[in-house]
Amino acid sequence: MINELEKAIGYHFQNVSLLENALTHSSYANERWHDSLKSNERLEFLGDSILGMIVADHLYRNFPDRPEGELTRMRADMVCEQSLAVIANRIHLGKHLMLGHGEEQGGGRTRNSILADAVESVIAACYLDGGYEAALGFIKTFVLSDIPVVKFHNADYKTTLQERVQQKKNQILTYHLTGEDGPDHEKHFCVEVLLNGECVGNGTGTSKKRAEQDAARVALEKLFGI
Repeated sequence: MINELEKAIGYHFQNVSLLENALTHSSYANERWHDSLKSNERLEFLGDSILGMIVADHLYRNFPDRPEGELTRMRADMVCEQSLAVIANRIHLGKHLMLGHGEEQGGGRTRNSILADAVESVIAACYLDGGYEAALGFIKTFVLSDIPVVKFHNADYKTTLQERVQQKKNQILTYHLTGEDGPDHEKHFCVEVLLNGECVGNGTGTSKKRAEQDAARVALEKLFGI
């Protein structure tokens, strides 16, 4: 199984335990060892910083005509939960994860938040095993290989939606939390966006802000075809 994943990511580990650690969700570590420090959370912390730095460096060098604000939005879009989950699915990362019984039963292998965290953990594992070049190789292959520049202009869906609806007078947008579930460390929120009291989009996310952005994205597609 490990060999299969190494082939998918294009990197062979000298210290396989680093990759195994990257695949260990906190639910599994707590269930088996009663020790969250044996999970991939510390690797996730490191991988998040490595990913952000490499992407920022790439954008700075390759988009000299873009202002700071737009570069920030571009980076945020590239390293967001949804984008990283897409990468995880490309390399079939979900099937390699070690999950506790509850997460396994609850569909953790396909949950975007868990998949995104695992990608960051794998990046950190590559870095610790093979240095900067190993992490860079992964990020170049799976994050920097295809940058949809047009997408970034609509990365802040809430702002774009607000600007669109305000082209007509007396338009009122409101967001309402319609539900939440999951443990404190793995919350899942549902939000609806209303235009003049009528629901025009529903969204989900691991935070209220992400759920609102998702709802705005759905509303933009429904109302304006964006």
